[in-house]
Amino acid sequence: MAKTLFDKVWDRHVVSDLPGGGTLIYIDRHLVHEVTSPQAFDGLREQGRKVRRPDLTFATVDHNVPTDGRAIDESSLSGKQLAALARNAKEFGVPLFGYGHAKQGIVHVIGPQLGITLPGLTIVCGDSHTSTHGAFGALAFGIGTTEVEHVLATQTLRTPGKGKSLGIRIDGELGLGVTAKDVVLAIIRKLGASGGTGYVAEYYGDAISKLPMSGRMTICNMSIEMGARAGLIAPDQITFDYIAAENRPFAPKGADFDAMVASCADLKTDDASAFDRHEVLDASGLKPQVTWGTTPAMTVDVDGVIPEPRDAAEERALKYMGLKPGDAMGDQRVNTVFIGSCTNSRIEDLREAAAVIQGRKVAEGVRAMVVPGSEAVKAQAEAEGLGDVFKAAGFEWHMAGCSMCLGMNGDILRPGERSASTSNRPYEGRQGPGSRTHLVSPSTAAATAIKGAFADPRELV
Repeated sequence: MAKTLFDKVWDRHVVSDLPGGGTLIYIDRHLVHEVTSPQAFDGLREQGRKVRRPDLTFATVDHNVPTDGRAIDESSLSGKQLAALARNAKEFGVPLFGYGHAKQGIVHVIGPQLGITLPGLTIVCGDSHTSTHGAFGALAFGIGTTEVEHVLATQTLRTPGKGKSLGIRIDGELGLGVTAKDVVLAIIRKLGASGGTGYVAEYYGDAISKLPMSGRMTICNMSIEMGARAGLIAPDQITFDYIAAENRPFAPKGADFDAMVASCADLKTDDASAFDRHEVLDASGLKPQVTWGTTPAMTVDVDGVIPEPRDAAEERALKYMGLKPGDAMGDQRVNTVFIGSCTNSRIEDLREAAAVIQGRKVAEGVRAMVVPGSEAVKAQAEAEGLGDVFKAAGFEWHMAGCSMCLGMNGDILRPGERSASTSNRPYEGRQGPGSRTHLVSPSTAAATAIKGAFADPRELV
């Protein structure tokens, strides 16, 4: 019987079927950050338990860290969360990449970057965008605080069941100025914000096989935005070359690396007929995308117009976003351009944006900011001169962190302000109360910063 990649990774990790339904699965890597872990560690402490596998648990600070270099206010919520994680990591023997640490960064950026993320693993974190790691052929998904405690204590996870598989084939070749971010927005635009609910999505096809790991991570990252439990891409030579790169201290080396590659020989879907459901997208004529509403499914071409609302949710979105049907996206001016988040803050994303920015200036009245996904990305970008390119153009150059993606760390919009953001969610209030967020790729964000309104990067590349 034909099996999917999802089937194969799942089957490798089943510990047992649970009485009354559900499955207990083994967890290979547990990623921890400061927001969803304090109660979990408190629960261990109250019950006198230890962390089962501290060597497979990795902690960092990202959601609530200040990225503008200001000192941490120890009396603030963020200060207390950072202090709690430092205390808990020390007490329970969990490695921590704390504020200012050379390996610190957004959890879904540093996992792959450090070689923690590998093909065929199960990876969980108290964060919905853990699906990012599926780009390596890992089964990765977000969990709640109670589940964080369970994984810390047992290195296993109770699940309600396996779920179904969704195969998404992406055909064609991406045109100039069109990126993985545009692809995933187009997928969600086609399937809807709940189009993947109940499924684990696997992406494949010509367009996927040509993407670098950074692009694959962007696509898997946003699987959750169409309701999918996780996203997967089968490992290949591009995956192995990424893992074998220098400065990945936790990646296997030598014979261990060879053994990992050998173990991946069967990590692929046997046949498309194995999927419970199948979808196809032709990306050959795809244009840069931009969201107009309050879900990633509310998306149009960057040179398009705001559509007529089809239901009450879209009517509400139009009112919240201050837009009217027929309005051209290119006429919508922005207050802020944000390049960052676990979706688009890797070195490749910064190179993409810098190629558009080079020799140009940010439009008057626009606040533009770049927040690298990790301190290592920041250092590499500075070594390549990208930091200077951004600063010369008028961008703010920040320290690593989640920053304006979720607006809980001081980097926020004022009510009614509009942003072009490379993040993953344009929800109401996501970047601050009353904020109006439009999702774009790094190159579209850069072009928009220059024009001061949504702009087609193909005109500048």
